Amino acid sequence: MTTPVLKTTPVLEVENLQKLYYSSGGLFSGKRKPVKAVDGVSFSIARGEVLGLVGESGSGKSTVGRTLLRLHEPTAGTIRFDGEDITHASGQRMRDLRREMQIIFQDPFSSLNPRSRIMEIVGEAVDLRGALPKDEREASVIRLLEQVGLSRDHLHRFPHEFSGGQRQRLNIARALAVRPRFVVADEPVAALDVSIQAQVMNLLVDLQRDTGIALLFISHDLGLVEFIADKVMVMYLGRIVEMASARDLYSRPFHPYTRALLSTTPSVDPREARARKRTLLQGEPPSPANPPSGCTFRTRCPFAIAACAAERPAYRQVGEGHYHSCIRDDISGGEPLRAVA
Repeated sequence: MTTPVLKTTPVLEVENLQKLYYSSGGLFSGKRKPVKAVDGVSFSIARGEVLGLVGESGSGKSTVGRTLLRLHEPTAGTIRFDGEDITHASGQRMRDLRREMQIIFQDPFSSLNPRSRIMEIVGEAVDLRGALPKDEREASVIRLLEQVGLSRDHLHRFPHEFSGGQRQRLNIARALAVRPRFVVADEPVAALDVSIQAQVMNLLVDLQRDTGIALLFISHDLGLVEFIADKVMVMYLGRIVEMASARDLYSRPFHPYTRALLSTTPSVDPREARARKRTLLQGEPPSPANPPSGCTFRTRCPFAIAACAAERPAYRQVGEGHYHSCIRDDISGGEPLRAVA
């Protein structure tokens, strides 16, 4: 029987995280324009908690995940892991922390060395915990493979000999090999067939529950996020526009962007699907190099008014643990989208 994990103590705390890139201003201008990929993001993840991060492509989701692990260097803000400020930690310190912080990438093939056998790919991760005798090392790798639904028969195969779903299971096994306390899962099933996605998602849910890791689950698919997340953040053009428990956000969303995303999420209940009002977003997200003034969503929002362009809306609390940034309380009052069990 698995011991329940108390989701109270923060494993990760993020305050006003920013990540800027610089693009060329043009062939003749010579000026470099700042691009705010992540623009003042703050949140925390507790031990044993799954935080879902959702938004369209280009919203900055993956940049957040990679910046937390310092695969990208933050431009500003603070990242604390287990109370330690790691925002500017040395390279050696970050290498030590790789035992505690891991990532599962979207592409299950490109993230595995095609020239190495599975014994070495997963074994290298096991070695980060400390040197083991050969037979113990192999036994540890076999246990990890069995944990993700594979077997010792796969030890000496190469990545190209596996299906996409099996390769992602290998990525998960490698991430868990160091017994991390925090894992970023960056669109971990987006590259898989729908028939395989459910298998990998069920595996992630079971492993997260059994190990008690804190998990940042990044996806553009709100259906997948609802399946796994305790808490959800919605991101648009580098900013968090709404955050709440999964139960609150899916049943009573406040921000027009969240409502639009949820309105197009498939439902297994045909009555709910017929009753749901769909909101079609117009056009593409603006360029982060030249975002609109005020509310960055206003150029696509069906409820935008002149005041939306005047200033950036405050990110404010609208319920217990529920935050959003929209000035239109008259339309974003959180009317229920569906019944809550």
